[in-house]
Amino acid sequence: MALASLAASLPIAASASASAAAAARFRFRIGFRGMASASAVGAAAGAPARVGVVQMTSVGDVDANYATCSRLTKEAAASGVKFLCFPEVFSFIGSKDGESVKLAEPLDGPIMQRYCSLAKESGMWLSLGGFQEKGPDDSRQYNTHVLIDDSGKVRSSYRKIHLFDVDVPGNMVYKESCFTTAGDTIVAVDSPFGRLGLTVCYDLRFPELYQILRFKHQAQVLLVPSAFTKVTGEAHWEILLRARAIETQCYVIAAAQAGKHNEKRESYGDSIIIDPWGTVVARLPDRLSTGFAVADLDLSKVEAVRTRMPIAEHRKFDSDWKSSTKQ
Repeated sequence: MALASLAASLPIAASASASAAAAARFRFRIGFRGMASASAVGAAAGAPARVGVVQMTSVGDVDANYATCSRLTKEAAASGVKFLCFPEVFSFIGSKDGESVKLAEPLDGPIMQRYCSLAKESGMWLSLGGFQEKGPDDSRQYNTHVLIDDSGKVRSSYRKIHLFDVDVPGNMVYKESCFTTAGDTIVAVDSPFGRLGLTVCYDLRFPELYQILRFKHQAQVLLVPSAFTKVTGEAHWEILLRARAIETQCYVIAAAQAGKHNEKRESYGDSIIIDPWGTVVARLPDRLSTGFAVADLDLSKVEAVRTRMPIAEHRKFDSDWKSSTKQ
């Protein structure tokens, strides 16, 4: 079937060379959480579920950020949203080095407990990307994506694997590893909204993570809470997100920080939801405004795309592929 005909037939909404040994070491280091059975994944493919993606400008004030998150959650609940996704560093963005580490707490600490209560009161699942979780010592934190269910329970958490150590052209030097310890566990979890794959921001540039979530752990929805810089966002944000959706045939929900947080830091914004055909189905009209956009996730569309273009059956390369490189 021609690609144009295939696209027309799909019920989609409009709106090297590392060695085999190195690959084996990576597989050994990375653990896996939340393996789904085929029946569990299939059971999630029911009626469409309304989800929301938040856009906000966090600042160096935990209470002010919570007030914004609480307001948006209540507004989303009134709009029928059952799953609301917040961006990276939703609860705090400091202006001085070391502020976030001093603020970092365990997941059962008072900051996260406020959000657990918010989820329970609103009867809504929350994706909270990039929480400053207390690290292995007083000088380190984890950048943790926390998933809370509608009873207020922390259902799962993912510690960001790929840390942002980058000299952004025309911008500034970022060195996340100076104060953050990288995670070592890939996380996928079942939910009423499908099989969720949890990631954070800079992970977006590493497609192998999303390939594992899709082909090894049956993810149907990929969550990418972020705080992309203005420079990198203008160049790559939407392109990378649509690519991840297309190559995995998953929905992608990407909540973004937007605008100036302080004199030193500015984020690109543009929170969006993308369907498994790569079409943007929801976004805020203003890339820098605070608010949320809504879409109805229909997992039958995931199955339709995967049935008509069965790349899971056609893919050839994995970690066991033989290399022609001679040692």
